[in-house]
Amino acid sequence: MVWAQKSSTDYSDALLLLDRWLEAGHAYKHLPALSVSVTKDQQLLWTKAYGLSNVSGNVAATPGTIYSICSISKLFTAAAVMQLYDEGKLRLDDPIESILTDFNLKQQFKDSGPITIRSLLTHSSGLPRESDYPYWTGPDFTFPTQDQVKSKLKDQQTLYPASTYFQYSNLGLTLLGEIVEKVSGKKYNDYVEEKILKPLRLNETHPYLPVAEHGKKMAVGYSALHRDGHREPVVLFDARGITSAAGYSSNVEDLGRFASWQFRLLENGGAEVLKASTLKEMHRVQWMDPDWNTSWGLGFAVEREGSTTIVAHGGSCPGYRTILALDPKEKMAYSVMINAGGESPEFFSREIRELLAKVPGEKQALKAGVDLTKYAGNYSDQPWGSETIITPWYGDLAMIDATSSNPDEGMTLLRHVEGNTFRRVRKDKTLGEEVVFETDPSGKVTRVRQHSNYSVKLK
Repeated sequence: MVWAQKSSTDYSDALLLLDRWLEAGHAYKHLPALSVSVTKDQQLLWTKAYGLSNVSGNVAATPGTIYSICSISKLFTAAAVMQLYDEGKLRLDDPIESILTDFNLKQQFKDSGPITIRSLLTHSSGLPRESDYPYWTGPDFTFPTQDQVKSKLKDQQTLYPASTYFQYSNLGLTLLGEIVEKVSGKKYNDYVEEKILKPLRLNETHPYLPVAEHGKKMAVGYSALHRDGHREPVVLFDARGITSAAGYSSNVEDLGRFASWQFRLLENGGAEVLKASTLKEMHRVQWMDPDWNTSWGLGFAVEREGSTTIVAHGGSCPGYRTILALDPKEKMAYSVMINAGGESPEFFSREIRELLAKVPGEKQALKAGVDLTKYAGNYSDQPWGSETIITPWYGDLAMIDATSSNPDEGMTLLRHVEGNTFRRVRKDKTLGEEVVFETDPSGKVTRVRQHSNYSVKLK
């Protein structure tokens, strides 16, 4: 665990609770590895990893473990496009044909407006989702080359008129990579390494998967759960011509630094890789679907969660699921990486954010000599349920279901009364029933009693 807290807010108890909940989630979901980071402005507030990045090799995951980040790659492509925009080398409303003069995908709607750089960034171009190759199909996941992508364009056509509907498009971001090459005069990989990744000191982020580190520093990817509960290794892929949409690798620490750069630029203004005003536009809603539920910025998904605006992007590739979510107003960011299919890093990042948002402004006063840590642990709920996590929470004890999908909403607080006796804190802040911890002769807690029934302490 890395803990670099310099915030005025005391997150310590919340992070301990998160640690236990994430450890349980990793186990109950049968994940090979799970890596997490929480960023507060310019600090990596907390990082942790669980499980094995290489199961057969018994390699432990760390916060520095590298994963395929798949579609989070699109954020770096968007940054490259917007850097060229800042330099006056392209405009957001330039039609794609004005730059890629050999673009020959059929526009089947005669009254369609132009497919523009803006519409590619917001997934509103009307282009199909993919280049016409089965590269998401296993077991080999054979991605096309740049030339193969170009050669197929003439056989494809638009799904919708431009700027009509949201249609997520890896093809669209692939073409933006081509635009970066055409406008800059540099190979895409060379451009992003030189102009984006190195200036931001993202030393573990690259527009490729590090083959030599596979199974060592880079996690092995695994399948979704089979019916019998097992997962199998997935072959390492090479995104080739789809790199600008899905070919990057990184770790949760680097994505935390990427978030810190954005918070810094928005706070300080001026320019650092991008102009602050440009990054602000990337975070702003640029496209709202007719369903009024799907909104997108320039490269970023922009979502409203309660009263909070989150800018984010997830990634899903063979064997890997990842997310980076930012709360620009609070300068908080959350990155989660999993080396397995069929899982939801968004679930973990959302609950991390909501649990940290519950941190109270002050700690409940305790009687002298009371040590809440002696009660902390996991308690068996079998056969009715799995486990209950109990841990200190700012002068009280917090109690949550280890497998809860909403631990922030399902949290029960216990307030110390005397000895080993606590009482449940009701929603109206009054005290409810007693919860009594029992100890062995050495004073070690062995079980907890509530409503005259017991749960045994596991660890």
